[in-house]
Amino acid sequence: REAESFKEQGNAYYAKKDYNEAYNYYTKAIDTCPNNASYYGNRAATLMMLGRFREALGDAQQSVRLDDGFVRGHLREGKCHLSLGNAMAASRCFQRVLELDHKNTQAQQELKNASTVLEYEKIAEVDFEKRDFRKVVFCMDRALEFAPACHRFKILKAECLALLGRYPEAQSVASDILRMDSTNADALYVRGLCLYYEDCIEKAVQFFVQALRMAPDHEKACLACRNAKALKAKKEDGNKAFKEGNYKLAYELYTEALGIDPNNIKTNAKLYCNRGTVNSKLRKLEEAIDDCTNAVKLDDTYIKAYLRRAQCYMDTEQYEDAVRDYEKVYQTEKTKEHKQLLKNAQVELKKSKRKDYYKILGVDKNASEDEIKKAYRKRALMHHPDRHSGASAEVQKEEEKKFKEVGEAFTILSDPKKKARYDSGQDLEEDGLNMGDFDANNIFKAFFGGPGSFSFEASGPGNFFFQFG
Repeated sequence: REAESFKEQGNAYYAKKDYNEAYNYYTKAIDTCPNNASYYGNRAATLMMLGRFREALGDAQQSVRLDDGFVRGHLREGKCHLSLGNAMAASRCFQRVLELDHKNTQAQQELKNASTVLEYEKIAEVDFEKRDFRKVVFCMDRALEFAPACHRFKILKAECLALLGRYPEAQSVASDILRMDSTNADALYVRGLCLYYEDCIEKAVQFFVQALRMAPDHEKACLACRNAKALKAKKEDGNKAFKEGNYKLAYELYTEALGIDPNNIKTNAKLYCNRGTVNSKLRKLEEAIDDCTNAVKLDDTYIKAYLRRAQCYMDTEQYEDAVRDYEKVYQTEKTKEHKQLLKNAQVELKKSKRKDYYKILGVDKNASEDEIKKAYRKRALMHHPDRHSGASAEVQKEEEKKFKEVGEAFTILSDPKKKARYDSGQDLEEDGLNMGDFDANNIFKAFFGGPGSFSFEASGPGNFFFQFG
């Protein structure tokens, strides 16, 4: 009678959804009368409402041990198994209910739910092998609707989230499990995996080591730990060689590091950028650009890689590409330094679209005044129309064009103010110089003197020599 009184009080609290008090009274009933199946069944139901499925499973199993014909006991055992992700065991429980009561609609529905979970498990297993991690996450989300307390499903989902680069979500799932079970090796492994993929390799190794303490045969933790240590060592060796100026060795070490784990996107992005820096030091600028491109493909937020590639584009006079990269950087980080880099690239782009007067004269950008005069003298005589008077009309037109360009180049580069404006990328028209009205003959006469001071004379077909007065 005392046990029944405790049970009735437990039922009253259960009806009011005060599951903690209900649990206490059902426990008193069990302590008073430990061989009553319904008391264990009621406490199992309460524990299930509290989300304590593992404890509930023990009570449900005890209830059917005491009374194998206890339908609700079998149902609750099956529900606990299903909630914990053991769909096969759940199916056996629901089948037993149907043996006892073949019209039990709850058992029929739960049996379908268990079959659904088994199907999602099979699909997820195949898709994980195919590395279709998004589909695995989808399957685990659907399975967890029926098995909300299954750590195995949560861990698989978290691992796939980590492999998809969704680290905060993966960490959240793993951390929730670790709060409930700090010794869960799978959760420790996933937590380490997130840190490893975020390039926090030292911290990652600590979690992998901890996971291996809990489960020495954990293959994934063992492999990840080995890769993390190898990657860290190679990268550090490459950095050391670079600092010592041994660029060839640094290149080899970074290349070896890139071969360790293709899944580690963040670290590999840094390795590509580092190797790009090495290539730029070796003046292999196209290779450096390729490395930086690989870096931003892996991590499109990696500012350092954009900056390195932009500089290489500048060095190879690919100014449009340089402007694009600097614009990307400045949009992300609006600093004075990045603004200036963008402005410089835009100036160079603007300059590149004008005539290159240095190239026309065949002189370096740092050429002296005398070198500019000598170059003009040589090029002006070479392209003077009188020298090509016997050539075809097409050749005469081309040489006349070149003669004019040589005069333009000399006009600009021989005047310090105009040269400074030209070098800085400013508009020369603002300086009052209209190249459309430019007369190259006037420059030529001013440079060589008036008429009669020189003449072109043929010394044979296609050959000329110049006679100065």
